[in-house]
Amino acid sequence: MAKKIDITLKVWRQNSPKTKGKFVQYTLSQIDQDASFVEMLDILNESLTLSGESPIAFESDCREGICGSCGAMVNGKAHGPKKETTLCQLHMRMFDQNDTIFIEPFRAKALPLIKDLVIDRSALDRMIAQGGYISVRTGSAPDANTLLIRKESAEKAMDAAECIGCGACVATCPNAAAMLFVSAKVSQFARLPQGHPEREKRVQSMIAQMDKEGFGNCSNAYECEVACPKGISVSTINRMNHEFLRAGLKEA
Repeated sequence: MAKKIDITLKVWRQNSPKTKGKFVQYTLSQIDQDASFVEMLDILNESLTLSGESPIAFESDCREGICGSCGAMVNGKAHGPKKETTLCQLHMRMFDQNDTIFIEPFRAKALPLIKDLVIDRSALDRMIAQGGYISVRTGSAPDANTLLIRKESAEKAMDAAECIGCGACVATCPNAAAMLFVSAKVSQFARLPQGHPEREKRVQSMIAQMDKEGFGNCSNAYECEVACPKGISVSTINRMNHEFLRAGLKEA
């Protein structure tokens, strides 16, 4: 039988980007430790709604750790205290009886707040749009042995492709850099032959868009790798730098 705990929540409430925000305290009793963090927020919102108060705005969709929409800072850590875990995969068994939990949105100039815990991640989508495509024939799938790909290259491409675009790397970086996100998108294509026709244009366009959106420069603090719920390595940033240098030399 799952243990139940009482907790105190201090949640960031802000009605709009132009209004002043603050932490508001709530208490919850007898929360099942098998409940996910997002389910706990659902319980809180139900009680707020029943009492006539405005529910907390937060994002969630798949609740399976693959859509990237449910991010928030929990006690100062992106997605909470458990490594390589999204907020919807975080369970209340990570917390103890009478714990006080601070919950606030990801904070970065390029990812502006909309309301409460909801932020605007459209800057990430715009960067993907600048290079997230490949020129391949559509239709029936080619035979598996048509393109010979080294196992190491395929595995590293798939590792980079795990990025779910949650923005945790940006929120955790001291300079609010999006280098890990962009490098993951660049690397997943650059390591496979299908992505080679656009490789120079892709990396240049995505980096140019990253600068245009106002993201900071890499701080070399490695905080992004620690915060990433999919464990994407900073080695992908090395790959992006290599691709960017390669594109520049090819133009010269």
